[in-house]
Amino acid sequence: MATVQKNPEEFLPLTPAVFHVLLALADGERHGYAIMQEVAASTSGQIKMGPGTLYGTIKRLLEIRLIEESEERPDPRLDDERRRYYRLSGMGQLVVRAEAGRYAAMVEVARGKRLLDKSLNPVTLGGLA
Repeated sequence: MATVQKNPEEFLPLTPAVFHVLLALADGERHGYAIMQEVAASTSGQIKMGPGTLYGTIKRLLEIRLIEESEERPDPRLDDERRRYYRLSGMGQLVVRAEAGRYAAMVEVARGKRLLDKSLNPVTLGGLA
């Protein structure tokens, strides 16, 4: 039986945890701990995803097929064999792009209302008077 293709917008809006996991996988495969590190680094430490949130999110993303477990493994001498690696599925790539576009549109609205300026650092929100 063929699966019905969904429109990426049907998954929106994403929860912050889902969005950050998908963003962390946007530039390549990662294992769980590396996803947590990427989220913390990309948010300058403002978001620290704990194991319960991370693995619950990964489980849901696997179930709805926005991510998939990778079959490829690094050299066993360089990696722990218990690690599971994840990557975006084709639909996952479309969904994270759609959500990023939604966020970009909201930023433009905020700029139009003079809530943000172009030099604003999005992580620290510096520059607001």
